[in-house]
Amino acid sequence: MDPTQELAAFLRTRRERLDPDDFDLPRRRSRRTPGLRREEVAELAGISIDYVVRLEQARGLRPSADVVEALAAALRLGADERTYLFDLTGQRPRDPDGPTTVAAPPLARLVADLAPLPAMVMNHRFDVLAWNEEMAGLLVGFDALPPSRRNAMWLCLLHPEISEFYVDRDRVRREGVAHLRTAWAAHPQDPALTGLITEAIAHDAEFARLWEERDVKLNGRGSKAMRHPEIGAVDVHFEVLVPLQDSDQRLMICRGADEPSRTALERLRTR
Repeated sequence: MDPTQELAAFLRTRRERLDPDDFDLPRRRSRRTPGLRREEVAELAGISIDYVVRLEQARGLRPSADVVEALAAALRLGADERTYLFDLTGQRPRDPDGPTTVAAPPLARLVADLAPLPAMVMNHRFDVLAWNEEMAGLLVGFDALPPSRRNAMWLCLLHPEISEFYVDRDRVRREGVAHLRTAWAAHPQDPALTGLITEAIAHDAEFARLWEERDVKLNGRGSKAMRHPEIGAVDVHFEVLVPLQDSDQRLMICRGADEPSRTALERLRTR
């Protein structure tokens, strides 16, 4: 299948499925074909009729993200259709709802059900939205932190005690800064994420130096060796999963990397 041809067909079928009576459009002559006319879609999207015609004729155009957004709105696409349109055009879809600040209830229940494995839910800027007691024991009592500090990256990079938990602290900090830069590139208009980065640059010279190196990284799995103040040395494997229905949220699950680490986590849980 040719994506250009599929884009043309997709736009045509979605235009033809629309009911003109659902739109506040001027009355025009009787319609011989179903749906909206091309000029009506162009008017609703704020683009030229010729551009719509060329898109529907598969004439090799690659619309910008702004044009794709305008077409999705004009055609009243659902969430899945909108994502499909962005995929066909090779553009990065924007989050129409903005960052989530509350864990989806099914994910919050899953976090509890995953015990005794430490688990938590984060959003794209690493705010911790839900956690189980095992994750709190491994990292920090999240309830005792102000909401603005319930952020995995702030804890990992800037918390005066937790940042010292990691045996390979330099690697953890370098990768953490690279993860933040990747998140910022995907969400440059998120003021809270920008504020977190700005604060870190202003108050931590090491963070500022690493930020200027412009490393980027998207790591959904890995391991970290820790010196926990209660259970001592523990190696943790982690996996980060993104739910299809809640794409702004990430589920992190941790487990002991070896038998001594699993035993140490069990001691932490029983405490």
